[in-house]
Amino acid sequence: MAGQGPQRYPGASTAYWYQNRFGGDLMEVNVVVLHTTEGPTLSDYQGGAVAPNLTAVPDFAAKRLKWYQHFDIDRSSRALVNLAGGVETNTLNVCQVELVGTCDPATHKKWTATGQAHIYWPEAPDWALTELAVFLRWMNTQHGVPLAGPSKWPAYPASYASAAGQRMTGAQWSVFKGVCGHMHVPENVHGDPGAIDFDGLLALAKGDKPVPPPPTQPPAVTPGQPGIPAVLTEVAEGGPVLKAGEWTLLQMAADSAIAQGPCTYTVACYVTVTGAPGTRVIGRFHDLPLATGRPSADLPQDGGIIGKDGTLNCLFTRPGALDAKEQLKLEVMADAPATVTYRLLRGLRWTA
Repeated sequence: MAGQGPQRYPGASTAYWYQNRFGGDLMEVNVVVLHTTEGPTLSDYQGGAVAPNLTAVPDFAAKRLKWYQHFDIDRSSRALVNLAGGVETNTLNVCQVELVGTCDPATHKKWTATGQAHIYWPEAPDWALTELAVFLRWMNTQHGVPLAGPSKWPAYPASYASAAGQRMTGAQWSVFKGVCGHMHVPENVHGDPGAIDFDGLLALAKGDKPVPPPPTQPPAVTPGQPGIPAVLTEVAEGGPVLKAGEWTLLQMAADSAIAQGPCTYTVACYVTVTGAPGTRVIGRFHDLPLATGRPSADLPQDGGIIGKDGTLNCLFTRPGALDAKEQLKLEVMADAPATVTYRLLRGLRWTA
């Protein structure tokens, strides 16, 4: 039913909210369309007249994406061409996401030469793909958008033309469910997002991409210098047995605290869980004030479902800040008995 499920992506800013101005049709989303802005900063989308549902803006210092939401998830936005007499585009159950950056190698070369910080999405850094994958996983669990899509993601500028074979026909588009690019949508002569690593993106979203190996040598960063973050890297094998329906605190290599304040941070925790196929795993971060011992827990993040091989690689991410004598911790829970076998923590910590 239209309008079911959460309509705001957790943590997204509504500072540039256009739904009050343009309304939009109510629908039940089963498609995500990815765009690139072809600009290095957040656009005002002509006052919202051509705005998507959400925009992902890279924060290079924190190595994360800042999300801005312009329309509810189940409201039609305005970033696609919709010709009279053809198929529906903006209003055909589509949630649209603009990725700030470029897919054009010529633009990438020009911005690189001038020192303009940007993401060239065909070569997006791991942290950017991971943050986008977290969003797609949320769309899958909360709105049922399949983690699947077209096989052809040609490079720009070849992707601009239908001759590359990626553009759907009207009939194909009308029945499509999943994740695609602007270049796949009929009636739209655009080539974004080009040759993005779609297979890798889906693997991250599904939780079945191999866990990245630990660094082979300590990072060349001196913790504690002003403006320079400390690198958080811990690996631990083995772990607790998860009782069905019970939250279990994860201990990393050092102790159960991922970070301690005062600080700001961004962290990614990769957790491997084994158990019966079909078992769902979720995780949540919480801040623990040492003075009171009463944690303040986040909403759960979906880790995925254990596959046929009995293994699941989960990814849980969080940016934030800690006050003095406050710790960040991570708990996991499975809906059937399971076992944690591997944990990898990566992140950055800035001293407050």
